[in-house]
Amino acid sequence: MFREMRRFKQQLEKAECLEILKKEVRGVLSVLGDDDYPYGIILDHWYNEKDGKLYFHGAPVGHKIDSIKKHDKVSYVVHDQGYRKEGDWALNIKSVVVFGRAKIVEDKEKQKEICTELCKKFTDDEEYIKKELANALARVCCIELTPEHITGKLVNES
Repeated sequence: MFREMRRFKQQLEKAECLEILKKEVRGVLSVLGDDDYPYGIILDHWYNEKDGKLYFHGAPVGHKIDSIKKHDKVSYVVHDQGYRKEGDWALNIKSVVVFGRAKIVEDKEKQKEICTELCKKFTDDEEYIKKELANALARVCCIELTPEHITGKLVNES
């Protein structure tokens, strides 16, 4: 169902893909938008190692939410900051593409867990996290992405 990577020598092992999803804080979620135009939006994410799913949060209305309700197949792209080998100008970037199905999270406790874990990616200030949850949790929408295929590669920009 999913294509094999054409440049297979650059392919990352699945474990390395998962490490990138855990470490990096944001990527681009692409949905099938209005009039079937692709729509990509930068989002923060949390990769839950326990269930192998990605989670996002945002406003409960808008283009992204309408698109997911209409068509649940999505892709999500994440890349690391890259590195340069000593004495080389070219940047080496690792990227991951997740194909899967997205749905709105209805469970309030799960929403609280998602928002808490997303906050922890940016700060360990417990007071700030409590304040943020008290102020925003009631008006947030959380999205769950169940991966069907994950692939990654290392690209050298030279």
